[in-house]
Amino acid sequence: MSVVIGRGDDAPTDRPAGHIGSYRALDGSDGVSLYLDLDGPHAVLVVGKRGYGKSYTLGVVAEALAQTPPVAPVVVDPMGAFDGLADPATGDPVPADVLEQPAVDPGALDPRSWCGLVGLDPAGGPGGLLWRAAQRAGSLAGMTRVLDGIDATPRDRRAAQNHLALADSWGVFDSDGLDATRLGDPRVTVLALSGLGVAPMNAVVRAVGETLYRARVAGRMERLPWLLVDEAHTFFDGVAGPVLDRLLTRGRAPGVSLVLATQRPAAVPAAGISQTDLLCAHRLTARDDIAALRAARPSYVDSSLTERMPTQPGEVLLVDDATETAHAAQIRRRQTPHTGTSPRASRR
Repeated sequence: MSVVIGRGDDAPTDRPAGHIGSYRALDGSDGVSLYLDLDGPHAVLVVGKRGYGKSYTLGVVAEALAQTPPVAPVVVDPMGAFDGLADPATGDPVPADVLEQPAVDPGALDPRSWCGLVGLDPAGGPGGLLWRAAQRAGSLAGMTRVLDGIDATPRDRRAAQNHLALADSWGVFDSDGLDATRLGDPRVTVLALSGLGVAPMNAVVRAVGETLYRARVAGRMERLPWLLVDEAHTFFDGVAGPVLDRLLTRGRAPGVSLVLATQRPAAVPAAGISQTDLLCAHRLTARDDIAALRAARPSYVDSSLTERMPTQPGEVLLVDDATETAHAAQIRRRQTPHTGTSPRASRR
């Protein structure tokens, strides 16, 4: 016997699902197996303080997706926690590809995003020039040529050129970068971003999110994409924020799933929490984080989140909108190595 989270009781039982754990019995033993519905699109929020299993759970979901050929999973890895997905797995293989230096098409970012990315005011001289360049060209070289030919003061043109050169120095832009075909791979694609600053990380996530969404809307991607974002609070305040909001509010129609993991749910917009149809809550202790979840929790969670909050690593409270139920569960062991643990002096 098993239970599928995220799937209505009247749904067919032979649809794709991934094993993520089991019910947590009162004596601490494992109960009935729990699976996550992988048949339709979902918006999932995974929360928990550091060390209690947030990134581990994201890895478990990534493994399940990699073993489900009809989907195309992409993992945003800002902390170097998921390169172990490409290591040999116990049990069934976990097809994975870790991209150490992911690059994206500059044309995937709109003019406003370009200005926000390099910190220029679109209403100012240099920002206005960069806006026009991004409107007229879809490559860095093309944008540079546009700036060279614009009638503007030397000071404004030089400032715009310098900011564009800064973005170029990040090494994340390439007109032949990640496209819908590459991102539509059934293997889990890990975008290794740990060596980048916040701005270039946001640029990659914005471009990837836009590419997935546009490809599904245009019917150019057959598989259903799943975008898994660790440390999601890092991206809501940057240029990636608008595309994450769009996937939360409008991703279901074209079939784009979004899984957000964060240790700071208070930093996620309230609308972001309310738009998720599955909450995976590991241990939290900060009052503002618990308050953020409590404010957006469904009415069918009949006792406070504080009372039901897990206390041990690996324990999780699953709040499922599809069946309007809450489940105390234990996340299963990873099939691939988890590389997200913190270093310790005692291990030297």
